[in-house]
Amino acid sequence: MDTLDDYLKESAEIITQTRRALDPAKVERAVQVSLTALEADKPLLICGNGGSASDAMHIAGELVGRFLKERRALKAIALSADSAIITAWGNDYSYDEVFARQVDAYGEPGGVLLAISTSGGSKNVVAAVKAAKAKGMTSIALTGKGGGMLGSLVDILIDVPSTSTPLIQQTHICLYHYLCAEIEARLAKS
Repeated sequence: MDTLDDYLKESAEIITQTRRALDPAKVERAVQVSLTALEADKPLLICGNGGSASDAMHIAGELVGRFLKERRALKAIALSADSAIITAWGNDYSYDEVFARQVDAYGEPGGVLLAISTSGGSKNVVAAVKAAKAKGMTSIALTGKGGGMLGSLVDILIDVPSTSTPLIQQTHICLYHYLCAEIEARLAKS
């Protein structure tokens, strides 16, 4: 990649490839299970590391606050947001369990865990999915190509057909903005 134009073309191509490869029924199911949980005041827990941790906080911000419409606050919690929990549990026990521990605390049957990992192999995200299953929660993963370890664990896999972390993350933003917009629009109708 030599120029800004090249980078933007590559970014647009990944979004186009995702549009062609993604099963719209999976995205619809993710919207529906999230909406059902939030309408029932069940939690939507969101986790990821690094840029995906920031994405988790971004999603929670859109749903607790507002995305495009004025509406009630929704029970969305970014598990990456509490540095005291993360650092205490990581230091005293294991960083691999920092999200699973929070799922144990905040998860409820009927709730949803949205796991974000470009590789699909983040140990702490995988552990969170396992904890969510034990709680009777539905699990959704946003990943890169193939879904990695998460692909075989989650109820709904939404994978971007790329192995480039920045390009996957850019596409994740499009996907979760759509998720937020649909949840908000459908809540307004109910």
